[in-house]
Amino acid sequence: MALALALGRRGLGNTWPNPAVGAVLVRPEDGQPVIVGRGWTQPGGRPHAEIEALRRAGAAARGATLYVTLEPCSHHGKTPPCADAIVAAGVARVVSALEDPNPEIAGQGHGRLRAAGIAVEVGLGAEQARRDHAGHLRRMRDGRPHVTLKLAVSADHKAGLAGRRPAAITGKPARARVHRLRAMNDAILVGIGTVLADDPQLTCRLPGMEARSPVRVVLDARLRLPPGSALATSARATPVWVVAAPDAPAEAERALRELGVDVLRVPAQAGRLDLAAVLRMLAGRGITRLMVEGGPTVAAAFVAADLVDAAALFRSPKTIGPDGVDALEGMRVETMTARLKALGREPVGEDSVEFFERA
Repeated sequence: MALALALGRRGLGNTWPNPAVGAVLVRPEDGQPVIVGRGWTQPGGRPHAEIEALRRAGAAARGATLYVTLEPCSHHGKTPPCADAIVAAGVARVVSALEDPNPEIAGQGHGRLRAAGIAVEVGLGAEQARRDHAGHLRRMRDGRPHVTLKLAVSADHKAGLAGRRPAAITGKPARARVHRLRAMNDAILVGIGTVLADDPQLTCRLPGMEARSPVRVVLDARLRLPPGSALATSARATPVWVVAAPDAPAEAERALRELGVDVLRVPAQAGRLDLAAVLRMLAGRGITRLMVEGGPTVAAAFVAADLVDAAALFRSPKTIGPDGVDALEGMRVETMTARLKALGREPVGEDSVEFFERA
């Protein structure tokens, strides 16, 4: 199961709207367990992990045990049910980490396997599987993506220089780690203030991983995104979704759409977008894992709305000074961390990163 979980994580950020599942087929040969097939959900969500493992195993799947990180599907979607393929392959036993909360499955996959005489066990590796499948579980149960907040803070809890000027808080190793996190999320979200101040690309710029860049989402109630910005001019290469208020200027929308930017509208009040409506809209478009990366105003809004499910807090030994911009607008960083469970801290070059998740 540990191998199946590791294989499934290969697909994080690359399989939405489907979950990133891993599967391993094992059969006894000469009294020893031998892996005869491995699979993980392929880009775009298909083929599913089980189908990949069965394809690689071929005839060796007969009589084997299938370890899979999520309940095999039982419904006809764009492809036939995985449960039927498992039965047809002659698999003798299925060890599944979790039941799938998708109402189209929700125990029916396991039931179909048991009805065919296959032994089914559920729960092995469940804790790690819940973490790996957090996006899928959150979208199915709560109708929104799993939200990870990424913050980079100085030793004095600042995120920028006076006057909201950008500052290089962390070093190159930490920035590379952020790019890895981007690749493991379906979408990355920032506010228009960050875009206007930094003109970011928000792509994954690690060698060979450019294609793993997430959808880039900008909260921009008044549609102020400049058509000449790095985001707008690269929208045809890597998707950009701009979320605006219903009354944002139609002329600005037309200019952005001509560049390939997708403009979406959600309710707003007093010039602020409804974050819950934003998340529901993203989930409706298939987004399961969302990384919120900036800036202090947007980050604080997600914390205040209790919409942060996990956090990656990058800490620098540098100080910026009392005139710097707070990492969370109007609140202390401890306001966020106190609501979450600490998972551990790791060194990243001269910096460090702490991970948290909702308890």
